[in-house]
Amino acid sequence: MPLLQFHLVRGRRPEEVRSLLQSAHAAVVESFGVPERDCYHVVDNHSPDEVIALDTDLGIERTDRLVIIHVISRHRTREQKQRLYESLATRLQHDCGLAPSDLIVSITENGDEDWSFGHGRAQFLTGELQ
Repeated sequence: MPLLQFHLVRGRRPEEVRSLLQSAHAAVVESFGVPERDCYHVVDNHSPDEVIALDTDLGIERTDRLVIIHVISRHRTREQKQRLYESLATRLQHDCGLAPSDLIVSITENGDEDWSFGHGRAQFLTGELQ
């Protein structure tokens, strides 16, 4: 936990996707202080006509390399979230050549009762996880 959902425009090579996931995970570990093996990623590939991401009048130019990351997580501080946004933009640009203008990140928070990692138990509630 957290769970990261990646929305990509089809056409990336498997090694590009792998690099993207590794870099994003490193940013989460660094920003949220989660363990290295706390890694849950889902990649959805879309045709270009299935992704519309305008710039909210910010003057941001996007390309077909756009990456939208939806993070589902327990509560994080404002500082942790800002650190994540910055780390993702920096790492993905450095490691994957992704322009910061081609990155959109959204975080949805939930609580301990909203997670089950298997065996029909809510591990944060049972004390198996903290």
